[in-house]
Amino acid sequence: MYKFLILSPLLASSLFAAGTIEGARMRDTLNISAIVMFLLFVAGTLMITYWASKRTKSASDFYTAGGGISGFQNGLAIAGDYMSAASFLGISGLVYLAGYDGLIYSIGFLVGWPIILFLIAERLRNLGKYTFADVASFRLEQTPIRILAAFGTIATVLLYLIAQMVGSGKLIELLFGLPYEYAVILVGVLMILYVTFGGMLATTWVQIIKAGLLLSGATFMAIAVLYHFDFSFEQLFSKAVEVHDKGRAIMAPGGLVTDPVSAISLGIALMFGTAGLPHILMRFFTVGDAKEARKSVFFATGFIGYFYILTFIIGFGAIVMVLHNPAYLDMAKQALSGGAPIIGGKNMAAIHLSHAVGGDIFLGFISAVAFATILAVVSGLTLAGASAISHDLYANVFEKEVCDEAKEMRISKIATIVLGVLAIALGIAFEKQNIAFVVGLAFAIAASANFPVLFLSMFWSKLTTRGAVIGGSLGLATAILLVILGPIVWVDILGNKEAIFPYKYPALFSVTVAFVAIYLFSITDNSDRAKRDRDAFEAQDIRSQTGIGAEGAATH
Repeated sequence: MYKFLILSPLLASSLFAAGTIEGARMRDTLNISAIVMFLLFVAGTLMITYWASKRTKSASDFYTAGGGISGFQNGLAIAGDYMSAASFLGISGLVYLAGYDGLIYSIGFLVGWPIILFLIAERLRNLGKYTFADVASFRLEQTPIRILAAFGTIATVLLYLIAQMVGSGKLIELLFGLPYEYAVILVGVLMILYVTFGGMLATTWVQIIKAGLLLSGATFMAIAVLYHFDFSFEQLFSKAVEVHDKGRAIMAPGGLVTDPVSAISLGIALMFGTAGLPHILMRFFTVGDAKEARKSVFFATGFIGYFYILTFIIGFGAIVMVLHNPAYLDMAKQALSGGAPIIGGKNMAAIHLSHAVGGDIFLGFISAVAFATILAVVSGLTLAGASAISHDLYANVFEKEVCDEAKEMRISKIATIVLGVLAIALGIAFEKQNIAFVVGLAFAIAASANFPVLFLSMFWSKLTTRGAVIGGSLGLATAILLVILGPIVWVDILGNKEAIFPYKYPALFSVTVAFVAIYLFSITDNSDRAKRDRDAFEAQDIRSQTGIGAEGAATH
């Protein structure tokens, strides 16, 4: 179950698109409307990249679009970055499989946003410049904190990119009938073009367009489902209970996460992981001030919340209109029995529903939107990884005395190309692997290494460099170790009979380790560096709340 639960973009994207309805026929039939819409999207986004390249002249332009994005635009772009194909296809598939319990994941993804809104967004914008490492290192020693933050960023980005590249390669392979390797190369080349030439401005508009397409498509599907039942949720749910193999059980909780430890650990991963994702945090530097940053999260929360309501309707609609439809009956029975392959079955529910309510043309639209989603996400990830390498490591660690803006920009573009090539290589290497665990690990790293250091650097006056480095490193190591020793890797991948660590979700333990270690190693630190760290908190706190002098962040 985990291989599809933890928001894997593989599930999201690998997928289903391509142009047929029955899984056995997917590789044999091309959906011409999907191909046309895909080509239109690629052509449009390349034109945006060309336009953005003319306006990307400085490091500020490249990393943050010059801070000229409005709160509404940034909110829509954040939603586009966060509403992955996994959210659309994965959560609707969960609802289709288990009913009410599928809502657990959509709620988990959503509740991280109030944390960002009320605790982080304003301070992040006032203290930072390009990356969240600017904030984490504001009053602490630059070199070790930036190295830790950059390592957490790069690890999260690469894990995400593996899943995205495998998923997008499968999608294009199905859509065009291309060999998988060529499909992955195509995605990687587009990703490199968007980021290298267009920077954050191009990435932002790709995400805005993708968000608009996804929200439009999901809205149409939800309205079509409700229209079928006279806009009566009672009729929809009653029919779903009638046709689903689990009957009334689909309207009750407890079907997916059965023990309290797993439930709490999953919630922590989704909430704190969201608040530690580097490509999401980076978006708050694209607006002009803290007020626009707050607006960004307000609008993003609204768009994302609305979207997850739609996925719930789509999931129940698929139960009735797909499960009860003879054309899809074999697929539906296979999915509900747990025997469906990863490219099909449960995760096909929304795709099958799109065909049921809109025919081949709407199926083509949804298929193209799934691919647009992947391009938007990989662009944001690549930009975050490149900024960690060029800004955090090269400009502020290795060459901080001699690096100028031109050099930093050049390193950014080289890093983008390197990350793109690496993503292509990893996507090809992991084609046959069960890579679902890597996104769970990415969230665990974000929650265990990135979030504690970022959060405490802004709110705890006694935090020291020693505490942050040791605690963040222990949280990172614990998350990786527990995933390896857990059921997914230790049993499913390595073939052992029993997992050493019994839970699939490590965040409860790894986040606890991080916070406890940061606390203990900070309060016992009596060094001169620790005294300077504590003394600097008051000045940082004033700046984080007022924004006065924020442009001086990370330059002390």
